[in-house]
Amino acid sequence: MCGIVGWYSKNHQKKNKKTIKKMTKTLKYRGPDQKGYYFNKNILLGHRRLSIIDIKNGIQPMTYENYTIVYNGELYNTEEIKNKLKEKYIFKTTSDTEVLLKGYIEYKEKILDMIEGIYAFAIYHDDKLFLARDRVGVKPLFYTKIENDFIFASEIKALLKNKNIKPIINKESLQELLSLSPSRIPGSGVFKNIYELRAGHYMIYENDNIKIKRYWNIKNKTNKDTFQQATKKVEKLLTNSIKRQMVSDTKIATLLSGGLDSSIITGIVAKNYKEQLETYSIDYEDNDKYFEKTKFTVSQDNKFIDLMKNKFNTKHNYKIITQKTLARYLKESVIARDLPGMADIDSSLLWFSKQISKKHKVILSGECADEIFGGYPWFYREEVMNRECFPWLNSIESRNKLLKKELQEKLNLKEFLNIQYENIISEVPKTKNDQKYKNLFYLNMTYFMPTLLERKDRMTMRASVEARVPFADTKLIEYLWNLPWEYKFYNNTEKGLLREAYKYLLPEEITTRKKNPYPKTHNPIYRDLITKMLKKRLKNKNSILYKIFDEKELKKLIETKGESFKEPWFGQLMTGPQLLAFLYQFDIWAKIYKIILDI
Repeated sequence: MCGIVGWYSKNHQKKNKKTIKKMTKTLKYRGPDQKGYYFNKNILLGHRRLSIIDIKNGIQPMTYENYTIVYNGELYNTEEIKNKLKEKYIFKTTSDTEVLLKGYIEYKEKILDMIEGIYAFAIYHDDKLFLARDRVGVKPLFYTKIENDFIFASEIKALLKNKNIKPIINKESLQELLSLSPSRIPGSGVFKNIYELRAGHYMIYENDNIKIKRYWNIKNKTNKDTFQQATKKVEKLLTNSIKRQMVSDTKIATLLSGGLDSSIITGIVAKNYKEQLETYSIDYEDNDKYFEKTKFTVSQDNKFIDLMKNKFNTKHNYKIITQKTLARYLKESVIARDLPGMADIDSSLLWFSKQISKKHKVILSGECADEIFGGYPWFYREEVMNRECFPWLNSIESRNKLLKKELQEKLNLKEFLNIQYENIISEVPKTKNDQKYKNLFYLNMTYFMPTLLERKDRMTMRASVEARVPFADTKLIEYLWNLPWEYKFYNNTEKGLLREAYKYLLPEEITTRKKNPYPKTHNPIYRDLITKMLKKRLKNKNSILYKIFDEKELKKLIETKGESFKEPWFGQLMTGPQLLAFLYQFDIWAKIYKIILDI
C-alpha cells in the first residue's frame, strides 16, 4: 500500500519540485519503505511505498515506453492479467504495478473492467493524465484544479502542502460537515475546490479539461437461484475473495472480534495459511466492569474470541486501550482523516493499528458485510427503516439546535440533507421488486460503507498497515444486489444468508451470535476526560466552535457531559461522549489545518 501525489502544470519551475517533495513527504507513513519521483516539463509525480509484493523490484514511479504510473493498492487477479499479456510483454518484476501499467498500455481504460482489487492510480503519457479508483472506494484519491494546474494526492493533507491550495471551509462545506458528518457526499473533499474521484470512476485530464466517467455500478439482473443455491454461491464467492486477498510477501494477520464477519475471515485464512495464524482484538480498560447491554450491544467479545482461537489454533493478541490513551489519540486521528471524524471510534482503531504494526504489515478485516448482507437495524426495524432520509441520521433537528441562531436559517441543514438524499436516490437502478431494500443497499454502499472504509484506510495507513476487506468484493456485491431480501433475512435474522453459508465452518455460538457493533468504551472516566478536554478548548474565546455553535448549547453539553444530546450523532455508536469528542476534534482540526471560514 502506498501514497501518491501529482502536479500537472505547464513548464514547472525548480520551486515546484521542492513542493512536490513536501507533498510526498506528508504521506511518509503510507509508505515508509521507499520514496520515488518522476519529473518532466509538465508533470511532477511522487510516491511513497509500503512494500508488500516484490519488495526489491516494485519501485515507483514506474515507467515503460513513455508511460509512467504511480499506484496505491493491490490487485488480486495479477497472475490472470499477466498471463493475458505475456505473449506481447516481457515482465521484469513480480509486482502488480508492472502488470497494471502494461495492462493499461494494452487495453487503455478497458483494463478497469478486467482487474479486481483495491486501487487508486495515475498514469501519465503523451501529456495526458489518466486516473482511476477502485469500484467501491477502498483506496482514496483527491484532486483540485487551480487555473491551469491540476493537482492530486492520496490524502487532502498532501494537497494542502501546496501553497496554491487554501484550507477554505465555505457554506457548502459547513452544511456537509454539520448535517452528514462523518459521512461525506460522494465526490466531495469538503474543503472548497477539493474533490474526491468517486468510487468506480476514472478521470482523464488533457488540454486543461477534466473528463470523468463511471466505469462500474451495480445492475439489475434476473436471478432465479433457490435459497440453497444462493447459500452455496455466496460461500464460494466470499471464500475465493478471502483466499485471493491472502497474497503477500510479508506475514498476514486477521482482526477477530468473535463476531460472524471476522470469524468467517479468520476461519478461512487459518485453514489455508501455511503458518499459525495470528489474530488481533481490541477492548477498553475496565470495560467488563462498566458494560451494559443495549438493543445494539448485547454481549462482550472475549468468550467468542476464545472459541475461535481454540477451534482454529490461532495465536491471539488481546489489546487493551486505556481511557487516557483513547482520549489522547483523538488529535492524531483527526490528522489521519484530515477532518473531524468518528471520535474515539477512530482514535481506538489508530492506536490498535499501531500495536499491530509492530509485527504485521497486512491484516484482513470484516468491513462491508453489514452493508451488503443487511446487518444494520435500518434494514429490518420498521421504526428505523421508515425514517424520511438517511436512516442512520436521526439527529438532524438536534444538530440544527446546536448552531448559532443566525446559522440555523442560513445553513438550513434539514433541507441540505434532504437534497443530498434525493440526489443519491435518483441514481439507484429501478426495479419492480424490493425497491425499498435496493434503495437501502445503495445508500449504504455509497454513504455508510465509504465512511467506514475511509476510517479503516486512514487509521491503518497512519500506522503503515495495509487493511484488506474481502467483503468488498464486487462479484459478491453484484450477486447479492440481485437476491431477494428474504434470503438475506433468512430465519428473520440479520445476515441470515451469511450465517447459513458458513454453518459448516464456525462454532454454532458464533453463527447464532447477535450482531454487535465495533466495541466502544463504557467507562465514565472517558466521559469525564473528554468533558474536561473540551472545556479547556472552550476557554479560548476565539475557538471556531463559538463561531458556529450556540454558546448556551455548548455549555449545556459540558454540564451534562453530553447527555443533553439525546439521539446518537451518527449511526448507533456516536452518543453523548462521542459528540463531545467530535466537537473537541472539530476545534483542534480548525487550529491545526488553519481553517479559513468563508460563510
